Amino acid sequence: MLDIKWIRENPQALDEALKKRGADPESGKLLALDEARRQHLTKLQEAQERRNAASKEIGKAMASGDKDLAEKLKAEVSELKSFVQDGEAEERRHDAALNDALARVPNIPLEDVPVGADENENVEVRRHGEPKRDNWSKEHFEIGEALGLMDFERAAKLSGSRFTVLSGQLARLERALGQFMLDLHTQEHGYTEVQPPLLVRDDAMFGTGQLPKFTEDLFRAGDDHWLIPTAEVSLTNLVREEILEGDKLPLRFTALTPCFRSEAGSAGRDTRGMLRQHQFYKVELVSITDAESSIDEHERMTACAETVLKKLDLPYRTMVLCTGDMGFGARKTYDLEVWLPGQNAYREISSCSVCGDFQGRRMNARYRAAGEKQTRFVHTLNGSGTAVGRALIAVLENYQNEDGSVTIPSALKPYMGGLEKIEASKD
Repeated sequence: MLDIKWIRENPQALDEALKKRGADPESGKLLALDEARRQHLTKLQEAQERRNAASKEIGKAMASGDKDLAEKLKAEVSELKSFVQDGEAEERRHDAALNDALARVPNIPLEDVPVGADENENVEVRRHGEPKRDNWSKEHFEIGEALGLMDFERAAKLSGSRFTVLSGQLARLERALGQFMLDLHTQEHGYTEVQPPLLVRDDAMFGTGQLPKFTEDLFRAGDDHWLIPTAEVSLTNLVREEILEGDKLPLRFTALTPCFRSEAGSAGRDTRGMLRQHQFYKVELVSITDAESSIDEHERMTACAETVLKKLDLPYRTMVLCTGDMGFGARKTYDLEVWLPGQNAYREISSCSVCGDFQGRRMNARYRAAGEKQTRFVHTLNGSGTAVGRALIAVLENYQNEDGSVTIPSALKPYMGGLEKIEASKD
């Protein structure tokens, strides 16, 4: 959420930033709501001051024996009391209207983010590894089904489309990928492993920006909870409504969790295979920092995610997203796109974003810098470290052999009991 004081002082800057995102201007609407709220508060404050003054005047009138004046003042106080009571309810309505409008405005891009309309205008910043190109390369679902270890039909009987049943060594390979990523981030990158709730309440979804704008992308669980679309929600909200000591920052959390997404805006896209599922595993990275460190932390987090792909020896490229392709709460985002030989294309496997104080303000999460009395809102970052299902896809396609078997990457062999390759059953 943006600071209304900043918007008041920089309305043109807000509208220019929103234009870069391809969004409509919002300053006029927001400032009108803010002005109505401030005018009402002024009237309310004046009424309260007059009520206090009139109450004192009643005593003076009674002391001087002027009963008519006293009764007149009493009637005025009673009227002012009703106005204040009604005014406090009206104040809450003004607050709700302004906060709801602010909650729907996306974050302001950093100055170095390229301006563009969509993913076609994202900019490549670096590339690692040589893409594998063989005329016999198959897509992951062809490989998995031929191995007899990836079943979409049975999954559809259980749950409908966009679900998968993995079995045998493919199920173990997916588990191995998640464990490998967790060990890497906790042992080498200094993240603290967390096992967070998968069900969260409205205020947690609001805190990270999923609500109120993206309700259709979520799965509701009963009247009071939502299934998390990413562990970013649970991990970032660990500091909600807290005041942290600045010298304890940054805090770095990681978690391996199932994630649940409705994919409401993805009708007709990636309908075959595991690329776009309603349920999938992801290793999430979250950092809570001070204002001065967040940009450097963004580079660090992206490097941590890249290390996963380097250790798996998977070719990838790092893209900085343009303004029109960035997520709602991000100020800048790097996407890691892994090479998939079966598709002959790079596909996203990780997205690392710096959000500034946008989420901190929504969560009322603050920190106190050394030597300062005033608190500031924390800066937050989140990234995939990485999407486990997509890493499985990348391993299958990059390590496939012409005979249909799949070689196990060296980094995963300790997690696979030393297995060298996955082959179709000969039974």
